[in-house]
Amino acid sequence: MQDFTSLKLPKEFIKTLSDLKLTTPTPIQAKTLPISLEGRDIIAEAKTGSGKTVAFGIPLIINLDSKSFTPSGLVLAPTRELAIQVADELRKLARFKPNTKILTLCGGMPMRHQMNSLEYGAAIVVGTPGRIIDHLKKESLDLQNIKTVVLDEADRMLDMGFFEDIEKILSNTSRNRHTMLFSATFEDDIGTISKKFMNSPKRIKVDSEHKDEIISQSFYEVDYEDKATPLMAILKEFRPTSTIIFANTKVDVKELTNTLIDAGFDALDLHGDLEQIDRNETLLQFANQSCNILVATDVAARGLDIKDVSMIINYDFPKKSEDYLHRIGRTGRAGKTGLAVSLITKHEIRKVAEVVKNPTYYKVSSLSPKPTPPHAPMRTLCIHGGKKNKVRAGDILGALTGDIGLDSKDIGKFDIFDFFSYVAIEKNIFFKAVEGLKNGKLKGKKFKVWEV
Repeated sequence: MQDFTSLKLPKEFIKTLSDLKLTTPTPIQAKTLPISLEGRDIIAEAKTGSGKTVAFGIPLIINLDSKSFTPSGLVLAPTRELAIQVADELRKLARFKPNTKILTLCGGMPMRHQMNSLEYGAAIVVGTPGRIIDHLKKESLDLQNIKTVVLDEADRMLDMGFFEDIEKILSNTSRNRHTMLFSATFEDDIGTISKKFMNSPKRIKVDSEHKDEIISQSFYEVDYEDKATPLMAILKEFRPTSTIIFANTKVDVKELTNTLIDAGFDALDLHGDLEQIDRNETLLQFANQSCNILVATDVAARGLDIKDVSMIINYDFPKKSEDYLHRIGRTGRAGKTGLAVSLITKHEIRKVAEVVKNPTYYKVSSLSPKPTPPHAPMRTLCIHGGKKNKVRAGDILGALTGDIGLDSKDIGKFDIFDFFSYVAIEKNIFFKAVEGLKNGKLKGKKFKVWEV
């Protein structure tokens, strides 16, 4: 398949894909779409960042029942972050179909609000298994008219203990549905699901190895007792603009983040104990360059739409080889190059050899780090006003460059939500922006403003 036009999609859909700069299919899209668009069930193995959402999104949207008030498409994802990202991507793909309502049903959000939304109907539901089960128990979600089911990152869902939930959810859908399962690995439980709930699925695999010319992989020998010192030397040597550091436990993530902050680095942590609003603001600050180091557990390795990550560091080497691939796959995306660095103790050398062909080891003593840490160039301010208050990015930009007198080049990324707006401002003029917005008005109104 050379391009999407060969798929005989509606002209409006082709235009939507073109508007989204989607012209040449990725390998997973090229291999799955001709088969899935025929209505055949598929099991696809592909790494994070391979274009899976478009691969299953096109047949999912094409297969929608426009006359059905209840959902005709269902996507199950392991985490809230992945579900939100998938829903956003599907909304972009569905632009050619007016009034295609896509709902996200995940934990961490009020059930009542979700139930109210479901009462008005939805074409596609994207959710986590636990929350979907909650709605089935309350009979607020009807899956009888589901025509297409997608299990995204199925291996991750099974690792998290969702096997029984997935079985129960699929049992509530029609046996005649179209089912697409995407996974990084093919394990026994996935085989069980495919035999029980899929109709003669076609298995498709895309090479999961990362090319060395895209992601440069290097390994530094360290002592188990002191990994923080060589970590900071690597950060000061390479001075990446954005780095995700992976540790294996929440305790290690929290301790390492505090260690880096105490040493003068701009670091934030991401792990399962954070409240949803804190997780959202952490990712927002990392994405808009208000923080250049994110210390995370493997929850950040999958599903998060974090663009332009220049370096990945394995502070702790992962326990599974597929987790290594998912971690380093956060860099070197969209045709860009990336660095993947791993700190390796002498007991982990054999584990590395099982994952990487001909690994290159370096001594920390070979580094020549600069004396000071690299710092993030921006800071983030929050405005207590958003879409529901008719606040737009242009309104905020106008206020900052107008009466306050900021140069547009010192203003970074905007994120506008229903009731809050965030904007990244260059550090040296941040307080000028905060005070200016506090003392001024947006759309003729006063809004509360603070630093995130």
